[in-house]
Amino acid sequence: MPSDAKILIVDDHEDTLYALESALAPLGRPLARATSGDKALKQVLRGQVGLLLLDVRMPGVSGLDVVRYLRRLEQTQHIPVLLLTGFGADLELTAAAFALGVADLVLKPVDPWILRTKVRYLYDAHQRHRALEQEVRELRALLKDPPGPRPALSHPGAHVPYQRDAQNTAPAPDRT
Repeated sequence: MPSDAKILIVDDHEDTLYALESALAPLGRPLARATSGDKALKQVLRGQVGLLLLDVRMPGVSGLDVVRYLRRLEQTQHIPVLLLTGFGADLELTAAAFALGVADLVLKPVDPWILRTKVRYLYDAHQRHRALEQEVRELRALLKDPPGPRPALSHPGAHVPYQRDAQNTAPAPDRT
């Protein structure tokens, strides 16, 4: 994943978006915002999102609906999600969120230091994971089609004869 992957902040209240952007600005990561679940989905599907900070309760498409949709798509199923809620601890919500693979559920009002710590860890871990996936794809491609000429064998069971080089001066073993 490119290093310019954004942290997408989604909330239907402008003042909350501003507060979250202010809390995360010291991280120095690119930030983007959306004011609805629909707008969040559109941004995520365009790519370049490395973490989603998502309000649970929004008009129309809820935060949980967004996560359900993202988890069904291969290209978005591993994006880390932090859900935000201002309605206190709710066991049903917590169970549903973690069943969907949400990284954490954060209660509002948010402590900026705790939020930055969680976001930094999840974002960086996701970046490392994506870099490793890319490296694996490149290595697999090399194994499928290695560069340079390949020796041609006359048939699948062909035997390559013993050869001596400059350092190997011992005669070839007698195979009779």
